[in-house]
Amino acid sequence: MGFLQEFFHNVFTEANEPATTGFASFEDIDSTQLTQHLEVSQYGEFNLTDAVRPSLDLKVQPSQGYRHDIYVDEESQSQVPVIMAAASREILFPLFIDLIQRLGNSVDVVLETSHNHDVSGHTDLYREHIDMPVLTSILWDYEDLLTNDGCTGIAVLNPNTPQEVQFDEHKLLIMYGSPLEKFEFSLENHDVLANPKQRFITEAEHVHSSTDNYAKRFDELRVSLGLDGEQQGGLQT
Repeated sequence: MGFLQEFFHNVFTEANEPATTGFASFEDIDSTQLTQHLEVSQYGEFNLTDAVRPSLDLKVQPSQGYRHDIYVDEESQSQVPVIMAAASREILFPLFIDLIQRLGNSVDVVLETSHNHDVSGHTDLYREHIDMPVLTSILWDYEDLLTNDGCTGIAVLNPNTPQEVQFDEHKLLIMYGSPLEKFEFSLENHDVLANPKQRFITEAEHVHSSTDNYAKRFDELRVSLGLDGEQQGGLQT
């Protein structure tokens, strides 16, 4: 099954209801328009992964860059500095590996899945204390899954700093904590440049794609990382 067929198979349920939130406008177009839109994987010089597609009206057109933001913890109301970044497909995964290596020699990992959930649910699996060389070796083995599955996300964190790098289901890179300069260096070294007006695919209607094979590969990654518990983890909840 090709990517486009998998997209149709996974985005719609048997009742022809949207499988993700904010999908209403896609229901009002004919199959030719939808096919043409979902086949587009490049906008200018920016290449999308297979995990997600933007809205039909392109209220947010995918582009490369990063901006600063603030994450507010709902319980404590504490504020954490954040960098959000989008990178083109060909540099995305190497950049993620570069970013997590700046967290230290021993880190914690949170693996996120929405494979077996409805539109709003997900499960976080938490693993403490994994050596960075071991982690990066495992992650390279699952580059395709982590890059192209719209139901898989991962966060790597150093609770002693505390700092976190998240590679989410939308294939955005999100860095939490302070200082953030080392992450900025990695981003700019990969030509992902600061843009205070940068917008992201999450800020408008979009759709995710996954496959049964990716769900199987997720379970293999979970086992490889020794993740068998369910827990909310990281700086972001």
